[in-house]
Amino acid sequence: MTMVVNNYREIEKRVAAACERAGRNRSEVTIVAVSKTKPDEMVEELAAAGVRDFGENKPQELMRKHDGILTDEGEPLRWHMIGNLQTNKVKMVVGKACLIHSVPSLHTAEAVSKEAVKKGVVVPVLIEINIAEEETKHGADAAETENLVRTIAALPNLSVKGLMAIAPPVEDPEENRGYFKSLRRMRDRLRAENIGNAPMTELSMGMTGDFEVAVEEGATIVRVGTAIFGARDYSV
Repeated sequence: MTMVVNNYREIEKRVAAACERAGRNRSEVTIVAVSKTKPDEMVEELAAAGVRDFGENKPQELMRKHDGILTDEGEPLRWHMIGNLQTNKVKMVVGKACLIHSVPSLHTAEAVSKEAVKKGVVVPVLIEINIAEEETKHGADAAETENLVRTIAALPNLSVKGLMAIAPPVEDPEENRGYFKSLRRMRDRLRAENIGNAPMTELSMGMTGDFEVAVEEGATIVRVGTAIFGARDYSV
């Protein structure tokens, strides 16, 4: 078993343990292996071990890997768009991404909707919330979330699956528990509204440093990169 497969299996165990602590079923949580900047060979090793969900933050990389890395059955893997999505790059991911996590505004949603209509597909999206109100982060303000969800859900060929957030980098993951709890409550309130085209079943939160706390607080998707693939070299 390769290093990345061993690492992934360890993350699996930690997610399962977090689910047990929270009284949740392990099947409720999807691990997205974030492969940004990493070579195709690492993705292929995980795919050969049965891993299917991967995340990229650059549209051109997602498009290339979607088309170039297939399962043994010749099927594409499930690629999640998790990074900032510029409107002029939307056409690269619509029809390729199984889920766009990073829709922070009506402007972005309208671009995705327009391309989805053009391609005749329905695109699942998450609304990105700037849960800690950080100036350096993308995402909608928490106060405008309900109006934004309702407005985006009314656009053609979109399905608002839930919410996404990037919590602040912290040394102690417990420091982010309040943010995760807040996002889950926000999602739960919106889910109870039964908004058309907005099932609000998903909650994408938690990364390498804090995914266990996120799972304990209700995450349905965790985005784990460094703990699986190792540290990234951004100089290349």
